Amino acid sequence: MSEPKQPVQSEALGALRVQIDSIDQQLLSLLNQRARVAEQVGEIKRAEGSPFFRPDRVAQVIEKIQSANQGPLLNQHVAAIWREIMSACLALEAPQRVAVLGPQGTFCEQAAIEFFGSAANMIYCANFDEVFHATAAGTAQYGVVGMENSTEGVVARSLDLFLRSPVHVVGEVSLLVRHNLLRQVNELGGVEVVMAHPQALAQCQNWLTQHLPQAERRAVSSNAEGARLAANNPAWAAIASERAAAQFGLHIVSHAIQDEAYNRTRFAVICLPQTMAMPPASGRDCTSLVVSVPNRPGAVHDLLVPLKKHGVSMTRFESRPAKSGQWEYFFYIDIAGHPSEPHVATALDELKGLCAFYKVLGAYPVSE
Repeated sequence: MSEPKQPVQSEALGALRVQIDSIDQQLLSLLNQRARVAEQVGEIKRAEGSPFFRPDRVAQVIEKIQSANQGPLLNQHVAAIWREIMSACLALEAPQRVAVLGPQGTFCEQAAIEFFGSAANMIYCANFDEVFHATAAGTAQYGVVGMENSTEGVVARSLDLFLRSPVHVVGEVSLLVRHNLLRQVNELGGVEVVMAHPQALAQCQNWLTQHLPQAERRAVSSNAEGARLAANNPAWAAIASERAAAQFGLHIVSHAIQDEAYNRTRFAVICLPQTMAMPPASGRDCTSLVVSVPNRPGAVHDLLVPLKKHGVSMTRFESRPAKSGQWEYFFYIDIAGHPSEPHVATALDELKGLCAFYKVLGAYPVSE
């Protein structure tokens, strides 16, 4: 009986791996060449005093690369690769300090990585109050805070903090949020406590009622903090991301337990105006405002008249108590468009004239 022949396929595979290794070396050489040019760009920016991080420039580069892409790489993967390349090069020019809700493994951190890339220096905060404070005080150049969830609505604390903070919004990230039940042991039985951020508990309440009706639901400062605590007690479980599971060495007992399959959270990127001015119009922009009006009949209706008159679409309208004890309210409004557009500028000018309080929170490109 003859000896079995070595498959020709293995020889072909080996040759392809050699080819890939060679391409990898070329890529590394080109990436380092790009990094050296980026360092020169950083020196010029430092001498001129111009901002190092330009999200509009990042978007332009990625769009240009995507338009030249002939495949087989998908454009979304090309964008992710180039965002990381630009993040690594920017870290050579000047590492960006970004305040996020901690500890490691939060969706807030994930949103920051999607916007800045993983080379940014993350500053982990216990709550959104600390994120605002770190950004306003200059400890961080930027902050990332939750603004709105597609299931549970606005993050009220973030809205309140904008009122008296000097920061403004320069970008947003819309993140598909998948909640997972994490635990020390890979089984559902015996869970006594489920810990998560209050928003996450609300987004999973039907699943928890059905599968863990006896477990205590305990609110903590973040989902990742819940995961950190669950890593210390086998009777505790957390609702958090896959990233948090890896960070704290936990099993994913149940995947995607959120009640709504299409569960997205919108995060705002904030900074002081001197760190970054209002981004230029991109053609797909949102302008966010907070206003109050005198307490008289028809005052809220009158707010909408300038927008309708000048063809400006309102995409969000939220009210929050002014906490004055007089049943007064602040209204948070998002409109489609940028203040540099004439029809938007005219509408905002007329709207401002109707308000007792008026503040533009920011104008920024809409996240896809």
